[in-house]
Amino acid sequence: MKGFDPQLSPQEMLELGVFGGHYFKGDISEYPVEWFEKAKISESGFDAKLNYFEVASGQPMSVWLEKKWITPEDPLGWFQWYCRYSLGRRIKDVDEFQIKRWMAFGPRHIGAIKKNCEKNDIWCRPKQRQALLQWAYDPFI
Repeated sequence: MKGFDPQLSPQEMLELGVFGGHYFKGDISEYPVEWFEKAKISESGFDAKLNYFEVASGQPMSVWLEKKWITPEDPLGWFQWYCRYSLGRRIKDVDEFQIKRWMAFGPRHIGAIKKNCEKNDIWCRPKQRQALLQWAYDPFI
């Protein structure tokens, strides 16, 4: 879809530290092994210290379900979709839905950081920056 140009690959995101290291809940068998060679992964559950900004950021799965952000094709949500999409899977309606969500997310949070933070202060608004990272946006704006 035109305009969908993530700044980070799934591998880069995993290496920087996302989702408390526990997004896949231990099941990484469908993804390339190299994605996990330097990834920050937790075998024992969510650990905010594994996130790049060492903060919890995002909504719980219960909110994802309530808002209908979860599709049957990707029961773990956006990042699962993005991983599969980056590996070449295409499902027109699901792709359009997830890309629209991605496009709506970034500008709102990037604008807030630019408005409220000094340039190059990457520790200003760490929850928002972690959220951007978890949506494949460069959080170091």
